[in-house]
Amino acid sequence: MLLSLLVFIPLLGAIIILLLPNYLVKLIRLVALYSSLATFVFSLLLWVFFDRSTYKFQFVEQYSWNEVANISFYLGIDGISLFFIILTTFLIPICILSSWSSVRVYIKEYMVSFLILEFFLILVFSVLDLLLFYIFFEAVLLPMFIIIGVFGSRERKIRAAYQFFLYTLLGSVLMLLGIIFIYFETGTTDLQVLFCTDFSEKRQLILWLAFFCSFAVKVPMIPFHIWLPEAHVEAPTAGSVILAGILLKLGGYGFIRFSLPLFPFASVYFTPLIFSVSVVAIIYTSLTTLRQIDLKKIIAYSSVAHMGYVTIGLFTLNIQGIEGAVLLMLSHGLVSSALFLCVGVLYDRYHTRIIKYYGGLTQVMPLFAFIFLFFSFANISLPGTSSFIGEFLVLLGAFKANTLVAFLATTGVILGAAYSLWLANRLIFGQLTLQYITKFSDISKREFVIFMPLIFLVILMGVYPDMFLDLMHCSVGRLCF
Repeated sequence: MLLSLLVFIPLLGAIIILLLPNYLVKLIRLVALYSSLATFVFSLLLWVFFDRSTYKFQFVEQYSWNEVANISFYLGIDGISLFFIILTTFLIPICILSSWSSVRVYIKEYMVSFLILEFFLILVFSVLDLLLFYIFFEAVLLPMFIIIGVFGSRERKIRAAYQFFLYTLLGSVLMLLGIIFIYFETGTTDLQVLFCTDFSEKRQLILWLAFFCSFAVKVPMIPFHIWLPEAHVEAPTAGSVILAGILLKLGGYGFIRFSLPLFPFASVYFTPLIFSVSVVAIIYTSLTTLRQIDLKKIIAYSSVAHMGYVTIGLFTLNIQGIEGAVLLMLSHGLVSSALFLCVGVLYDRYHTRIIKYYGGLTQVMPLFAFIFLFFSFANISLPGTSSFIGEFLVLLGAFKANTLVAFLATTGVILGAAYSLWLANRLIFGQLTLQYITKFSDISKREFVIFMPLIFLVILMGVYPDMFLDLMHCSVGRLCF
């Protein structure tokens, strides 16, 4: 019952908000915040009672959904999905707090969108039925479409919302066809049953490609990444946080949960394709990042590069690479979210994200400068931060799988340091650009409260990664070939 309760708390919060009149703005915000905080607390109970000694799914609940079609509402988590659920429930309250004063219209709709989004995301990471996973996987698009299209910050927000929606929806059509084929072949969409089903090599290749089209768009992998920078630039700050922090992880999670265990032969067969595309993504998007002038686009393109490391790690098919990829996804969810929040701090005050309007912020915003520099160092995987352990394990796994791929991927470390440090240097050091901005204010108490848990977790994951690796070890072990 714990998992069901966790799933329905945000839905209950959304229903309560819908029943409240629009003029009770403060109450609407408080209900949204307390609902999301309660969900986070309950997600921590999953961690407390989780048994790390087994790879089997835990907190399993199964309810009949369609007896005729042999489809059931089947929930359960393992050591991998546990942390994605916790990351989701951790970031939603931060999104709500970050929008506390910046969103002034359609506040009820905004808060409901985030709670419904949380509801769908928790189901995506906990459902153990292939068809229901697809339904919730695509349902995530609806509240995100509203968040970008209605609450975006610029004139191109409608175009960005449609681009995000259509790219990701069309990419999943082939996966739906693959699911229908699997159902007619096996008579079920139950993952526990499908894990024990052996598909022929030819069918594995076809099905793997069908699923790949959907997950590659979500990651996103080159050349399916076109929608991401546009969506980030047009989305509100909280939209960018949840997009980078959680939605980019859906593709990687899909590879872990479906592609690797269901189609092992095809996963090995297509590993050279994944390695090639990932290396190109790391180098190409890192170089593209260097020439951007919009703060959000810089972080968006750097996200594509970091997810390139993730896909390399997943398809090394060894325990170091896969664990490193999962840890890097969790770390990226914290670090990139924090960087987007930093951009949001500047945008809320000065209403621009173009770099040339900033400079010398250490002189007038020292606390902000320290926080931004900290997360810039975390973004380049400085030892002692969360990204270092994940990136190190990915490169270690890649070296065991393919030395050339590991060498080429390592160039991304140098390029990552180049664009992160150059951005920090232009933004917070140098001379003040007083001809553009004349009044400055450092971060507020509310913003400080938002950043502190992120800083703490980035350091904790970097200093003591075993706290996370121990729980996912058994679950990852069953994926290694």
